[in-house]
Amino acid sequence: MKYVFARIILLCVFLAPGAVAHAAGVGEQDFSKGESLLKNKQYAEARASLEAGIQKDPSNVQAHLSLAESCRSLEDWTCAEEHYEAALHLDAKSGVIGSTQPRLRKATVWRSLEEVTAWRLLNDAKGLLSGGKVSPEKVRQVEEALDSANELGLKDDQLALYQQLQMKLPRQRAVAVSSKLPSGGLSIGGVQTETQAMPMVLIPAGEFTMGSTMGDDEKPVRRVYLNAFYMDTFEVTVGQYARYLEVTDMEEPPDWNVMNQPQHQRRPVVNVDWEDAVKYCKWAGKRLPTEAEWEKAARGTDGRIYPWGNEAPTRLHANYGRNEWNNHQALTPVGSFEEGKSPYGIYDMAGNAWEWVFDWYDHDYYKKGPKKNPIGPAKGDGKVVRGGSWLYVPEFLRSAHRFDAQPTNRLFGYGFRCAKTP
Repeated sequence: MKYVFARIILLCVFLAPGAVAHAAGVGEQDFSKGESLLKNKQYAEARASLEAGIQKDPSNVQAHLSLAESCRSLEDWTCAEEHYEAALHLDAKSGVIGSTQPRLRKATVWRSLEEVTAWRLLNDAKGLLSGGKVSPEKVRQVEEALDSANELGLKDDQLALYQQLQMKLPRQRAVAVSSKLPSGGLSIGGVQTETQAMPMVLIPAGEFTMGSTMGDDEKPVRRVYLNAFYMDTFEVTVGQYARYLEVTDMEEPPDWNVMNQPQHQRRPVVNVDWEDAVKYCKWAGKRLPTEAEWEKAARGTDGRIYPWGNEAPTRLHANYGRNEWNNHQALTPVGSFEEGKSPYGIYDMAGNAWEWVFDWYDHDYYKKGPKKNPIGPAKGDGKVVRGGSWLYVPEFLRSAHRFDAQPTNRLFGYGFRCAKTP
């Protein structure tokens, strides 16, 4: 996903400390003129006026959003991407410092950002393929750009360009397109592809540090030994769950018709309760991970706070802090956060969807549970979910954080992944 987040680096420079040094109200005349021109669909003129205003006052959230819309209409995807990002960044900052500026509808802006980022990536790939013979290095760059666009979800017009570019590559790849993942696969350039089985990672046997001092139910910190096990690399997706429902004729989760859309096939399935997760894993020849297995897979053996280390979460690490489910748009395609991987290369163990584990929840279990292959208490009122979700604050993203959930809950943030005994 390095293509997807490349603009973030420029954004940090653009909004570096000291950059917002102009008094409020400066540039308002340019902003007002730009808004009027945008409403009249005079996009080039609107862009010029808004850019002039932002030069005077870079902190105006609505001006960045309007400039993004102008650039989007002009198909300047890089400009649109930069200013959607700027609007989101400034909106988040204004919420912290108590600004009186109107807040954004973040889910809508995130969706627009994803769309223009996909367009930028597709056009980057198109540019790399133009001009005759393509070097192996350019082929690699094209493949990375196409894969990153694919992960964001492609609309029909984007899908057509994606398929054209795939066919121009020196070698065709069997790639499942995220916005078109029927259970039986699809045809790209006459080549039939299949939705791949969920990849798994082997977690070797041995001890790791479990628990932390940051939560009462995470104490005491202790060394726990686990036998070797496999863990899914990704959370179970909508597309995979659709195949399961088709084959088993099991009950659909709430809002299934909303989730089971082409653009959501690579996003995690949610609205599943604990029993739903157990049944899916059993059907797949697997099982739910224990709480201890989940934590080791997430944080490794060095006692780190988050899957990626001890650095506080950012948008490069995980999907979190959104306000609305927004018909499943709040979740991101699995595997989108390269910088958020666990030590074992497992994705999304912080944010995106809470993940059901096998264990019953017991606030004091760490004080009395075994230190070898613990599986939780024999009974309880709630089950454990781990990892936080798209909705929650950074505190819930810690790998040691435990959450007590009713096993019958089917909520927008509850998903899962499976484990397997070798």
